[in-house]
Amino acid sequence: MKKITIAIDGFSSTGKSTLAKQLAKELGYVYVDTGAMYRAVTLFAMQNNWVSPNHLDREGLIAQLAQIQLHFVFNPELGFGEMYLNGNNVEKEIRTLEVSSLVSKVAEISEVRAKLVEQQQAMGKEKGIVMDGRDIGTVVFPDAELKLYMNASAATRAQRRFDELQAKGDSVTYEEVLKNVTERDYIDTHRADSPLVKAEDAIEIDNSHLTREEQLQVVLDLVNEHAKSL
Repeated sequence: MKKITIAIDGFSSTGKSTLAKQLAKELGYVYVDTGAMYRAVTLFAMQNNWVSPNHLDREGLIAQLAQIQLHFVFNPELGFGEMYLNGNNVEKEIRTLEVSSLVSKVAEISEVRAKLVEQQQAMGKEKGIVMDGRDIGTVVFPDAELKLYMNASAATRAQRRFDELQAKGDSVTYEEVLKNVTERDYIDTHRADSPLVKAEDAIEIDNSHLTREEQLQVVLDLVNEHAKSL
């Protein structure tokens, strides 16, 4: 079957990464978590005191973008690539609620987006790639053969995220997570540069009431349909 590019966009905590990992494994494709890339840049900004809940030093971060080296290193035990920032594995650090609360601020910066989009497009030149994020089908791969737009209610997404954080031992409340989810939704859909929007040719999937297995089967059927039509 001819390899294609699969672009998955949608709101936070809609299970984009989970679906993308499943698809990549089933199809033998490369998986790229663009959210991890933005989170890593956010972590770098936090470490250098360029971003906090009430502060954003855009120029300080922009001036040091060339110093940020991002790589994915495949972990066979996990079955996916972990995020490395300047040679250090930061997969755990970038998944905290603190990083989640600041990542949309950093992702709004046009220079950050330009740097990461360039890297993402280079990763997908050979096709056979599954990439998830906020602007994959609209900006990174506008010509992707299959575009998906994931959605679910804010309450459902907050509960999923809360359960994940609780399982990791993080001390958070559901109310804090819901607030984070709704704030990120607003920022992601209202930013000036590459806001989250559904591409005209994207297929929307509301997974509020779908299991992971059901969702995967729905999408695998779509992949087969698109691959056969090429």
